[in-house]
Amino acid sequence: MDLIQISLLLLLLLTVLLAGGVWIAIALMACGWVGMQFVGGGIPAGSVLATTIWGNSASWTLAALPLFIWMGEILFRTQLSEEMFRGLAPWLNRVPGRLLHVNVLACGIFGSVSGSSAATCATVAKIALPELVKRGYNEKIALGSLAGAGTLGILIPPSITMVVYAVAANVSIIQVFLAGFLPGFLVMALYSGYIAVWALLNPQLMPAREPRLPLIDKLRESANLIPCLLLITLVFVSLVLGWATATECAAWGVLGSLAIAWWQGVLTRESFWLSVMGTVRVTCMIMLILAGASFMATSLAYTGIPLALANWVDSLSLSPYLLIVVLTIMYILLGTALDGISMIVLTSAVVLPMVQKAGFDLVWFGIFMVLVVEMAEVSPPVGFNLFVLQTMSGKDSNFVALASLPFFFLLVVAVAIITVFPSIVMWLPQLIFPG
Repeated sequence: MDLIQISLLLLLLLTVLLAGGVWIAIALMACGWVGMQFVGGGIPAGSVLATTIWGNSASWTLAALPLFIWMGEILFRTQLSEEMFRGLAPWLNRVPGRLLHVNVLACGIFGSVSGSSAATCATVAKIALPELVKRGYNEKIALGSLAGAGTLGILIPPSITMVVYAVAANVSIIQVFLAGFLPGFLVMALYSGYIAVWALLNPQLMPAREPRLPLIDKLRESANLIPCLLLITLVFVSLVLGWATATECAAWGVLGSLAIAWWQGVLTRESFWLSVMGTVRVTCMIMLILAGASFMATSLAYTGIPLALANWVDSLSLSPYLLIVVLTIMYILLGTALDGISMIVLTSAVVLPMVQKAGFDLVWFGIFMVLVVEMAEVSPPVGFNLFVLQTMSGKDSNFVALASLPFFFLLVVAVAIITVFPSIVMWLPQLIFPG
């Protein structure tokens, strides 16, 4: 069989397995095993499976993953989301859109300490959605902004998705983290700008203004943000100044989140155990997917498919911009059927050689990947943020999906902006790590 036939066979096998409900990790390993059967030289698939999984799992870099997940699990069980809402709300009463901006700002702040889109969306929605509905805000724009802003959990560092990409692409986690800050602020600005324009165009759908609070009361409410801001500052400064590696920063983040939970009086034996078990479940799922993906990537490398595909794309003489357009469309389609981490590990072995040949920096491409993963989080029918908000609001899936549609297109705009102006992504990593 030639490489095209092998590629089609493996793609068909993967599609059948996934459609049949087989776990993603097992489906990937099965495809890798079948792919190894087409490799000459009598290379034993079992030995490759064992060495690949061990080599990719026994990584000091990957140790940051469960720590960041644990930090988010601990903070998920504190009063952090309620305190962020109370601290931000008084300052937004005179801005077009008013408390709707709390969704964006609170998700941005919580996302910077959770690293998970689902945790960010669920935590902020739990406190913000009832408050907004109670105060008379339009539920459709409230749900849409929560679905979109919840994705900031994987764009503003630290981010579980960024760790997974950095391991898959073999690039510096710290550089990918640093690259995410400015695009994160860009997406927040796009979201808030849309909310402000929507509020100005639909004044009849906005509730009456609330009475102003005295400055001293605003400052008193904002004091609730101090613990969260201190934790963010600790993690960020440690990364930027080189005081600690990404893994060590994750450990500091766990200690800081435990301190916040203890200070708030919610650190009990039960909450601690629940956070540990939640971390174990999520970590095992991601690690198993990574193990399957690494084996499939190794199998594909043995067959020569990625190199052949990269050479084929190179022979088409596609411009870099056209390549990004094609990849964006591909990932939008994948996002309707796969979760974000699966998208990264399923495609990295094939896509990364193509991207490198086109001249894109892999750190920049990591942020591109995170943005398209964000699109997947708000893409029906399997967008996880849509599931979260559907459950919390009681609305049907079509209502939530339509509400999130404008924010999906804003992410497409963000991809276009960072493609035309890549310095938005690369400025901070190049400033900290020149050359």
